[in-house]
Amino acid sequence: MGTCKYCGQKAGFLKSKHKECEDKYKNGKSEIIKLVESAIAETSDFNKLKSDIEKISNESFIKQEELEGLYVAGFDNVLEIFLDDDILSEEEEERIRVFRDFFNFNQDVLDKNGSLQKVVKASIIREITEGKIPENRIQIQGALPFNLQKSEKLIWMFQNVELYEQRTRREFRGSHSGVNIRIAKGLYYRTGGFRGHPVQVEEMKYIDNGVFAITNKHVYFASSSKNFRIKFDKILKAEPYEDGIGLQKDTASAKPQIFKGIDGWFAYNAITNLTQI
Repeated sequence: MGTCKYCGQKAGFLKSKHKECEDKYKNGKSEIIKLVESAIAETSDFNKLKSDIEKISNESFIKQEELEGLYVAGFDNVLEIFLDDDILSEEEEERIRVFRDFFNFNQDVLDKNGSLQKVVKASIIREITEGKIPENRIQIQGALPFNLQKSEKLIWMFQNVELYEQRTRREFRGSHSGVNIRIAKGLYYRTGGFRGHPVQVEEMKYIDNGVFAITNKHVYFASSSKNFRIKFDKILKAEPYEDGIGLQKDTASAKPQIFKGIDGWFAYNAITNLTQI
């Protein structure tokens, strides 16, 4: 006789659960996630939220160790709603802060799916668009791989960023003219000449892996073989990608550079708006 993994009662021959118990468990989890969303987005009544969740979890066979994941799921969902317009208002940021402080969640818990980083990045963009220089938004352990100038503030830093640079190489392209003469079985001899011309081919060449940083004055890149900074007013063009950003310096000999492995939306908006401050 099998035992229901939810209620612990007899479930029948070769059975491990009651369908009604499983339904109650699944519905309870969905209800808890929705309650978390509603509490953060609307009421901020986290005492009631905690009480309601305890009641539902007891009635729906939800274990205590499962609740943290449900809180995180609700937090992730409501953040997507907040960021639907790509802007995080001060009120929305405050609601998130109160939620985090009430339940004393540490950074790793709420950033399990990268949501807490989204909060910080969206807040940084908001402050920049308001003409403010963000401060104390990130903490760096250890020494920076580059020296900041006086009054320069670090906005964000990405690690393990791949640098690619556009390079030009020459190829000789063309075609043969003439006829094929068969000499023996399986062997041919071509008569005539080769007509061709040199062409230039553009390609993106991998340079190195390093650190990409944005300050209120420059973009920095630092690696074992390549170190440089670009002043904002020397950036001729910036092009965002899903997982990177392309920059073109305003010099005659400069070639486009691609930085892969960063949040392109954030980097593009930070750089283009910082140039206006």
